Amino acid sequence: MSDVTLPRTGRYERLTSIRATRPEEIAAAAARRERRGMPGEGERLLVIAADHPARGALAVRDRPLAMGSRTDLLDRLQTALARPGVHGILASPDVLEDLLLLGALEGKLAFGSMNRGGLLGSVFELDDRFTGYDAASIDAMRLDGGKMLCRIDPADPATVSTLESCAHAVSDLARRRLVAMVEPFWARRSESGALRNDLSPDAVIRAISVAQALGVTSAYTWLKIPAVAEMERVMAATTLPALLLGGDPPDIDAAYADWNRALALPGVRGLVVGRALLYPPDDDVAAAVDGAAALVREARS
Repeated sequence: MSDVTLPRTGRYERLTSIRATRPEEIAAAAARRERRGMPGEGERLLVIAADHPARGALAVRDRPLAMGSRTDLLDRLQTALARPGVHGILASPDVLEDLLLLGALEGKLAFGSMNRGGLLGSVFELDDRFTGYDAASIDAMRLDGGKMLCRIDPADPATVSTLESCAHAVSDLARRRLVAMVEPFWARRSESGALRNDLSPDAVIRAISVAQALGVTSAYTWLKIPAVAEMERVMAATTLPALLLGGDPPDIDAAYADWNRALALPGVRGLVVGRALLYPPDDDVAAAVDGAAALVREARS
């Protein structure tokens, strides 16, 4: 099988050409990709998140279509993945396939995003259908696990279908000994109808309590949770490994400080950050990623 890793010159034009004429090369690239193992004792991870566009979430701070250019996003992702201390990526199938063909996933962890059907701002946002990867395709593509968003609004009957779907996904991944990365939020709609995540410690604890019980086993379940106030109390709610999410913080320095404090807790195993590192205020992706990697490295030491 020929090596289709693409040169930087004309690389994006060739992506389209391969997709149009040789789509089987995507599976071939996945089959030969060099993998790395899950973290050892005491090792913390830095994973780049890039599954936002699949849910129609393209904004970063005051830029409503910041993530709208796929070529710009791929440039930023390749910069991030090449920095020392970056262990892997979380993304939807289209993004991971581009990166596979670009040769950017060698020696990295790769997690597939599973439910992207709860489109941002839609009336069906809480009925978060599994429109991306399933456990079988994650296994077939030699990925390391799957991620699912699990928002819980007791006032919205759509929540129960999302809970059931997430439970099935956790079970299906566990049967294949693959990580199920569950991102739980207690949520509610505002008077205007906008869905808002409750980031109070009590709400995060409540969401964790529900999420960690999903599926027939929690043996392969990890949590993806925000760094909030009273993280010691929040982390006391679980014995599962947890990764801190990044979100779209208005104050990046404050976010770094929150991550730093939370990384000191034994149950916190690293960061999964996307927009905050890929689209920093000064647009210096390398510097932003290096700063996050230093936090993870210092927490480990």
